[in-house]
Amino acid sequence: MIIGIDASRANQSLRTGTEWYSFYIIQFLASIDRENKYILYIDREPEPDLAEAVRAYSNFSFKILKWPFKYFWTLGRLSWEMLINRPQVLFIPAHSLPLIHPRHTVNTIHDIAFMREERLYQKTKVRLESRLIKGLMDIVARLITRGRYQLNSLDYLKWSTAYSLKHSQKIIAVSNFTKQELLSTYKKVDDKKIEVVYNGYPKKLYHFIEDDAERTAILDKYGIEAPFFLYVGRLEKKKNTHTLVESFAIFKEAHPESRMQLVLIGNAGYGYDEIKYILEEYNLDKSVIMPGWIPEADMPAIFSAATTFVFPTLHEGFGIPVIQAMACGVPTLVSDIPVLREIAADASLFFNPHDRQQLVEKLNLIAFDNSLRQELKVKGLQRVTRFSWEKSATETLKILTTLK
Repeated sequence: MIIGIDASRANQSLRTGTEWYSFYIIQFLASIDRENKYILYIDREPEPDLAEAVRAYSNFSFKILKWPFKYFWTLGRLSWEMLINRPQVLFIPAHSLPLIHPRHTVNTIHDIAFMREERLYQKTKVRLESRLIKGLMDIVARLITRGRYQLNSLDYLKWSTAYSLKHSQKIIAVSNFTKQELLSTYKKVDDKKIEVVYNGYPKKLYHFIEDDAERTAILDKYGIEAPFFLYVGRLEKKKNTHTLVESFAIFKEAHPESRMQLVLIGNAGYGYDEIKYILEEYNLDKSVIMPGWIPEADMPAIFSAATTFVFPTLHEGFGIPVIQAMACGVPTLVSDIPVLREIAADASLFFNPHDRQQLVEKLNLIAFDNSLRQELKVKGLQRVTRFSWEKSATETLKILTTLK
């Protein structure tokens, strides 16, 4: 069987959630499947680590599909490829379907927060240098969507998800929570069309780093000093980062003698201005460290050195950083939302993400209760054994190869 995979998201240099999902699914499919032939569609030369991930496997090859425009590679160039040279199965692991696609097409949908929490998203207009091209593309967008959507990021998410649900033969949801959200939001979708496959984590990378010198060297690299609370994710409204920063400010006011820092790892997103305002208001420049995006190779040492991993998110499809933290033996303090109850079970301490005072109370509790941290550490290490990219790839492969 010939399986085509849209690897454009996996082929990014600065990967975050969905990009890492694409990368690791491809890597572990390569490690477990010798029978099927894979074509990885990308828009430019493969990143060195992506090339290395499949180099040893002769049944995997790249196909670079050149496209003269910055946007609409999937809808335009990949559609053209599907028209003239389509595989038997097409797998889209991280974003929308091409307009033209094989009957056997599988798409992973990670979450639909943009439908449930639209206020957390910014309607970003597609930036095109030529006003003529922009005008034409806006007309095309309206024609394709029968006037329901315009040429902006939020409308694209809405349209592409509805299109994928209608035209994919199978949908992979990354949690039972995401599956139920899809079924409750899109009433016409058949329950049997959606399969749940949990995300994983790379076990060889994410584990507790025992070497003090190794941990210290990585912390020094980014200007971090223990003890610290750790957050990993985009700095944005959806992740509720501003509530964490404000709660930390109250924690510091209550404990002026504490050397505790707050480390926020991730790039700025919609709502970052509010975070900057809180930092200035509470004079937190020296207590809140924001190193930006960090290479994944350095993350286990930072996780391992943290006092607690704190995840105040308002909406998730899965929550990969939570299991990464657990794998590194870090106690976790996370939002009390359904999907994190599903993923973390009893291995995390929970708080209401809309209740700043409750978060402050939980920060106080976990910062000074060593026995609680040890209990959460043990439970987290047990819980995380349920997740792996090997398992995710195996279940995904079964879906791809049993389509009828």
